[in-house]
Amino acid sequence: MYFCSMIIARQKKKENIAEYLFYMWQVEDLIRACGFDIEVIKRSVIDRYDQPEEVRRQIVHWYEELTDMMRIEGVKEKGHIQLNRNVLTELSELHLRLLNDPEETAYGALYYRTLPCIVQLRAKSGGVEIPEIETCFTAVYGYLLLRLQKKEVNPETVNAIRQINTFLTFLAEKYASLR
Repeated sequence: MYFCSMIIARQKKKENIAEYLFYMWQVEDLIRACGFDIEVIKRSVIDRYDQPEEVRRQIVHWYEELTDMMRIEGVKEKGHIQLNRNVLTELSELHLRLLNDPEETAYGALYYRTLPCIVQLRAKSGGVEIPEIETCFTAVYGYLLLRLQKKEVNPETVNAIRQINTFLTFLAEKYASLR
């Protein structure tokens, strides 16, 4: 099995849509950190993979496509490519279907336990209206970045992130079960 970004992304998309989305956001940030320069991406990322030349060409092409998408779609500094926004839309639509399904009592109960955390996060967003599911993903991703930077996170935030992560995990499981 090849352990490269492109193949990891494909595998995550099959296995866990939430992990896939977090991974793709990380790839977007990596491209930004490399200044959208494919040569820097090659040196920093691709050259670390001991892969046959054909696989390396595929990996380079994948990064080039993502870099082009980010440029064309105007998300060089922040935001996400349409490919990733489509996943968020799909998960938001599933979320609403599950909430409206009388058979999905466990999902509804978990959502209502998570809702105070979502409301609190949205209040901190400065009035920017984004869908609840995107709010959840943004919160967990932000928390992961803080942890990578070894920054301190207060216990209240940690508890909120745990609740949101449990909710997103359940949503991802529902997504997988419908595939």
